Amino acid sequence: MENKNKVNYTFVISLIIVGALVVWGLALPKSFEAVATTVNSFITTNFSWWYALIMTSFVVFCVWLGFFSKYRNIKLGPDDSKPEYSFLTWFAMLFSAGMGIGLVFWGTAEPLNFFMAPISSIEAGTPAAAEFAMKRAFLHWGFHPWANYAVLALALAYMQFRKNKPGLISSIFIPLLGEEKVKGPIGMTIDILAIFATVAGVATSLGLGAMQINSGLNMLFGIPENNTVLIIIVVVVTAMFMASAITGLDKGIKILSNTNVVLCVILALACLIVGPTRDILNTLVEGTGGYLQDFIHDSFANGAYSDSGFYGGWTIFYWGWWIAWAPFTGTFIARISKGRTIKEFVAGVMLVPAVVSIIWFSIFGMLGINTGTEVAAEAIQNTSTALFVVLKQYPMGAVISMVVVILLCTFFVTSADSATFVLGMLSSYGDLNPTTKRKVIWGVLQSLTALALMLFTANGLNMLQTMSIVGALPFSIIMLGTMLSTTKALKAERRDSLNPPPVPQD
Repeated sequence: MENKNKVNYTFVISLIIVGALVVWGLALPKSFEAVATTVNSFITTNFSWWYALIMTSFVVFCVWLGFFSKYRNIKLGPDDSKPEYSFLTWFAMLFSAGMGIGLVFWGTAEPLNFFMAPISSIEAGTPAAAEFAMKRAFLHWGFHPWANYAVLALALAYMQFRKNKPGLISSIFIPLLGEEKVKGPIGMTIDILAIFATVAGVATSLGLGAMQINSGLNMLFGIPENNTVLIIIVVVVTAMFMASAITGLDKGIKILSNTNVVLCVILALACLIVGPTRDILNTLVEGTGGYLQDFIHDSFANGAYSDSGFYGGWTIFYWGWWIAWAPFTGTFIARISKGRTIKEFVAGVMLVPAVVSIIWFSIFGMLGINTGTEVAAEAIQNTSTALFVVLKQYPMGAVISMVVVILLCTFFVTSADSATFVLGMLSSYGDLNPTTKRKVIWGVLQSLTALALMLFTANGLNMLQTMSIVGALPFSIIMLGTMLSTTKALKAERRDSLNPPPVPQD
């Protein structure tokens, strides 16, 4: 552990950068929005090919490493280590951190948007549009995002628990760069980029969650949708997630994560029963087949010949969002994964969550598409209200909407307190149990960033999305280095195990 008495430059510089962005967004919102929009347009226009390549490489790397490589039985920890959490609790915690609010926010809204405004070669509102909508949603929320998390989380868990290195993103690069360089400016830059990407990604989700909670309260109780209510929601939930983060992993986060899974199952089963059950099950089976059949083509599609605006606004946004979430989610998943084998880790982090996401979108996507084009057109007018508009068309819609609002709150709290925990680790020399003071600072700053983007820019949702994409581009280079460094470390370990040093003779 580093000397705590010296200046922690990673923490100070990260704080200055994020604080400056918040002040800029609050004081000069038009300038902030203009610059952010320009940068976003530049990235989506010129780097869509890169996002498609790097995200697909994560899937290939994880499948090879977890199921076909000679390293798949290596443990993330000493050979005699055991997992700290049961499989269900482990899955609940990683799933809540990895998707959370996004599933509830986009589960109905995204397929409806694709159904009503697909690519130019498909007519809106048709069976072909419905098929396209589900297949594209499966792509955005399936293997790619979870492979992205797994790449970083596996590398970090390996270095933390098997090599006894600090819980920092920079530790991943010790096999590639050497320990001295990682302790210097290069390692500090890596950790600062990780912190910035984390704040960008989490602020996006906090903003989306606050807007949808406000929309749900409006639909259920007539509470107005305005800035005052948004501020109240963010303040209340911030207090909740700070209380949860302070209690630590084995209490607040663990309990809330298990609660999330229970609520998700209740919500999904309720919608499966009251919704178009047969169509949902047919879509789950046929849609999965279409997703797998066209996986390679769809993975690389980026609008090279047409519809570049569609791919830039949706697929490239998602790839950027997932990469921006990787340092937070990857660090958190690594923290809870000691004792798992690489094969077990990849199955638990990439395959199982992807299957759950596909089931989720089959239910909530068809719930929306089944209502027809008239309701769909109304629902997509406001993304944050789309699910509630659709639920009004079904029996017990109000009751189910109440469950949605509760789930949004618990997901909001879980995502935010997990991120606060991770930011505390990354800015405390990799301390696996960061101080309460450090967590409070980052918790408040996360919420202020989300509020600055939501309230003081003309289009809050677009600014939240832009923040993710901008934060993800530099971090994608780190992700590429992560795969190279992990491979080098595993090769070295296997070489050493096959050629052990000679035992000294007495």
